[in-house]
Amino acid sequence: MTTPAPEHRSGFACFVGRPNAGKSTLTNALVGQKVAITSGRPQTTRHTIRGIVHRDDAQLILVDTPGLHRPRTLLGERLNLLVRDTLSEVDVVAFCLPADQKVGPGDRFIAQQLADVMRGRRGTPVVAVVTKTDLVDRDTLARHLMSVDALGDWADIVPVSGVEGFQVDTLADVLVSYLPEGPELYPGGELTDEPESVMVAELVREAALEGVRDELPHSLAVVVDEITPREDRDPANPLVDVRVNIFVERDSQKAIVIGKGGSRLRHVGTEARRGIEALLGTKVYLDMRVKVAKDWQRDPKQLNRLGF
Repeated sequence: MTTPAPEHRSGFACFVGRPNAGKSTLTNALVGQKVAITSGRPQTTRHTIRGIVHRDDAQLILVDTPGLHRPRTLLGERLNLLVRDTLSEVDVVAFCLPADQKVGPGDRFIAQQLADVMRGRRGTPVVAVVTKTDLVDRDTLARHLMSVDALGDWADIVPVSGVEGFQVDTLADVLVSYLPEGPELYPGGELTDEPESVMVAELVREAALEGVRDELPHSLAVVVDEITPREDRDPANPLVDVRVNIFVERDSQKAIVIGKGGSRLRHVGTEARRGIEALLGTKVYLDMRVKVAKDWQRDPKQLNRLGF
């Protein structure tokens, strides 16, 4: 009598939540490597970044989306549309609610939309994920879990900390349990399906967002012009030229990014270069240019040109 082969599951899980709910940090923790940029600023994520978790019994593809919010610009409307399109295509949704912030209007707004997802044709299960548990004490966490439970009819509720790794494996087990049986969808060892140019642009934007004024994150976009190996280099000591344009909406914002005497831009370059060299596995010459694209968040033509 032959022993049946153990079942293998594969499919997609989508992280949603209001801006800065810890979705990108959790994606990186589950994958075990940085595939999504993180920042203390809201609306850091602007693309769906897929991270791939490889296990003997499953392959879990994570879709990290921009934060759902009430949009004030055309960019905001397009980001929300991106999230809603993603929700209709995944096997399970993980709704992230940070433990250090009380359930608020933004969470209720998202919960209402997720109720439609659960009632929809596919009946997609939604797991409530209480993030950032490392930032609160046990009593605060218990109260928050009760508030989250009252917010909707969730398939499961899982408290986690992406920073400390608390219950990250448990969350993976829960998400995998809702995936259909199936073979691997991506080759083993692949951690993301994002093109290198997108990852490079995100690393530059992450570095540029650190330590800036509140209005800048929404106004900053990065486009990679080229990533080309330097031809005259010794093969034993290769160098890759990476040229990027950083777009802002006003001259005053350009001055913020560059800093006095170019000091801030040099710091951005140093921080971004570390991540890019780790990503590409080689030394990098990073050439950054800061340009003004007036009111690009509200201009359909410029949004298209910048990849939104």
